[in-house]
Amino acid sequence: MSALNYANDAELHSCAKTTLAARARRLLPGLALSGIIAWPSIELGKLAWTQSHGLSALTIAIMLGIVLGNTLFPLLAPSCGAGVSFSRQNLLRLGIILYGLRLTFQDIRMVGIAGVAIDAVVLTSTFALAMVLGTKLFKLDRNTVILIGAGSSICGAAAVMATEPLVRGRAEQVTIAVSTVVVFGTLAIFLYPLLYRLNLHWQLLGTAPSEFGIYIGSTTHEVAQVVAAAKSINQDAANSAVIAKMVRVMMLAPFLIL
Repeated sequence: MSALNYANDAELHSCAKTTLAARARRLLPGLALSGIIAWPSIELGKLAWTQSHGLSALTIAIMLGIVLGNTLFPLLAPSCGAGVSFSRQNLLRLGIILYGLRLTFQDIRMVGIAGVAIDAVVLTSTFALAMVLGTKLFKLDRNTVILIGAGSSICGAAAVMATEPLVRGRAEQVTIAVSTVVVFGTLAIFLYPLLYRLNLHWQLLGTAPSEFGIYIGSTTHEVAQVVAAAKSINQDAANSAVIAKMVRVMMLAPFLIL
């Protein structure tokens, strides 16, 4: 009996290894394709020109993916589709979790309870406003509005891509949402420093650089855009802006659950 059990266990183990190997072979082409897009995007994201224009590695990767998806990917889909789907649905979520873990409680304490509350209020109000304006005024379909609202209220393109599997958004809906957050986030790079200097000139509000940094981090989409806009003011603004932005990134997980 023990010999029979051993033989059965060995057979099950062999089948499991075969299944795992088969799945790995099925995923590998798509994972490799994702890596081929990710690596140059990361390197391009390190360039001074792309950073000065608020183009993060994620934004560049999405743009490359859009180009590839509308040109070569239909031909590669039979062999790469499974791996690309795995990257989008699993690796992306893991990356978002790890990204949020970079933020410590000491960092949160730097912006204070008020900074966290501002992030929560901005997130909620921005998403609600996007839903109302998108569906009622602009007559967009619900999925597109949700994707735009998620990207605008939380963390730009990453939030769009994380929300897409939940709403089962189509490629064109994702493209519209990503384009929206990229365009308006890029505008913020130039408008927010100008707004800060106008405020200094006219003395409308007594806003310190660190406080304005919280405003930038709470309302700008991409991390690179936050850094570019806040560093145009000074380092104090950049520090508080990045922390406020990371707090928003942490709010992505509860947002997706709700």
